[in-house]
Amino acid sequence: MPQSRIRHYLRHGTLPQLAVFEASARLGSFTRAAQELHLAQPTVSAQIGKLTETLGTPLFEQVGKRIFLTEPGRRAYAHCEEIFRVFGRLDDALSELSVLETGRLHVAAGSACESFVPRMLAGFSRVHPSIEVVLRIRNRSQLVERLVGNEDDLYVFTHPPEEREIVRQAIVANPLVVLARADDPLAKVRDIPLARLAQRPLLLREPGSGTRDAALRLFERAGLAPKVHMEVESDGAIRQAVLAGLGVAVLHRDVLSLASERNSLVALDVIGFPLERHWHFVYPVGRQLSCAAKAFIDHVRVEVRGLVPRSKDVHHRPATLTSAIRCSTASSSPTAQSTSTATAG
Repeated sequence: MPQSRIRHYLRHGTLPQLAVFEASARLGSFTRAAQELHLAQPTVSAQIGKLTETLGTPLFEQVGKRIFLTEPGRRAYAHCEEIFRVFGRLDDALSELSVLETGRLHVAAGSACESFVPRMLAGFSRVHPSIEVVLRIRNRSQLVERLVGNEDDLYVFTHPPEEREIVRQAIVANPLVVLARADDPLAKVRDIPLARLAQRPLLLREPGSGTRDAALRLFERAGLAPKVHMEVESDGAIRQAVLAGLGVAVLHRDVLSLASERNSLVALDVIGFPLERHWHFVYPVGRQLSCAAKAFIDHVRVEVRGLVPRSKDVHHRPATLTSAIRCSTASSSPTAQSTSTATAG
């Protein structure tokens, strides 16, 4: 329909008029229509008059005390029923989304989350099989671009961008640890000085990676320059490089939960590690989360309760890892006044 014709109907408030018209035609009485719609009868008559003027043709004729549809009125009534059916289908579609019978969930996550997020989505899909899930794994810069463009329902960051107006919700602790092969000479050594680690070939993520930045800042504060042996743009490739004996790496503790590598990799007990980090749900300030997105957040909250690290998987000092799970909701908008955090140990 041309926009000029749409504006014509909108300008005259046609939808309320159609509601009065439909009731009057169906009931065959202006009085009964007024009673059903809880309107005064003069209001009903006025609405019918406005609709008649908008359409430019009489819709009713009165014979004695009864009203009947004219031929244009019968055609208008048929289209009126069609319009209301369209609104009914719209209501049904929105109702389906509200009870998670259908819908779509778009999640974008950093490459450091490439093992964690698919596991969470797999469990969610088993509970809500009719929800179509789209997952995109991107490096940090690409993930920030998608966030700025508001292209997805939820984003999963290990290091949420501080310069953006966002809502961030911490999901679960996933500290950075120093990974080595299980047969590494330092695998059973305790309290390894950072200077000794700086002498080992170090495998790091690409420039701009939050994992890389956190590791290099630790060395810089200690006045050390690590021997960066290789830069890799994938956590999976770094794990394989460690397993191949090319060096040690700073990665997230979640790597040790992978069944294929649980007995092949260890976290070295290096002074200064683990570095406290969390996975976060992130979305722009002002975005209204869909029912599917809210349900996924709730699902993950339940699932992560079982992700408390086991002592045999990670050597850690109690003072360094005071909690395994932290759930918080905070806005990092420059206008935010406070941050509320709840911690479960």
